[in-house]
Amino acid sequence: MDINQQFVITISREIGSGGRTVGRKLAEKLGVRFCDKELISALREKFSITASEIEKIKGEKKSWLSDLMRSMAPVPELMLVNDPNSAYLTNIRLSITTDEIFEAETEILKELASESSCVIAGRSGFFVLKDFPNKVDIMLTASREKRIARVCAKQNLTPEKAAMIIDDVDKSRENYVKRYTGKSRYDLRNYNLVLNVDDLDEDEVVDIILAYLKAL
Repeated sequence: MDINQQFVITISREIGSGGRTVGRKLAEKLGVRFCDKELISALREKFSITASEIEKIKGEKKSWLSDLMRSMAPVPELMLVNDPNSAYLTNIRLSITTDEIFEAETEILKELASESSCVIAGRSGFFVLKDFPNKVDIMLTASREKRIARVCAKQNLTPEKAAMIIDDVDKSRENYVKRYTGKSRYDLRNYNLVLNVDDLDEDEVVDIILAYLKAL
């Protein structure tokens, strides 16, 4: 991958592997946009949209995503997602289906990747952006013990509760990916680089990824 040209890096990860933090730090090091579930959800909810509604907006405005990003810039992304009284979340259609979510998020991801270089966490990016040139797909994994310990520390949970959350998230993510991509997220053939992060902190993982990118 040539980081001097427009590029896309997707980071798939197991919950408790620190993938979101790695993605954010990697994007900062590369000086590009970091796109995670909060941003994608905020964009989708801003529209209250389906894929067809996105197509309508795109037909009306060439720079619809750029304009939207600028309009959201003064507002913290987490507030966009978590504040039910936010003016940016008025008229959200709560009945949106998972099919509509996947279609809408696919359109948003493709637009984000087309607009500028970026690091994308999750959202089936390895599949959704499979036809994009100059792209690297990364998977971060960790042992169950390490994942439980991290989730406990991050969310102040008991090991039993953390284990339940991990099992539920693993199952739901796998089912979601299989339904919409026809692939298992655990199939290593989906990725260019797979890292077990058990004995690494986030900064070390970022350094390994950067070294890998330079070696390509």
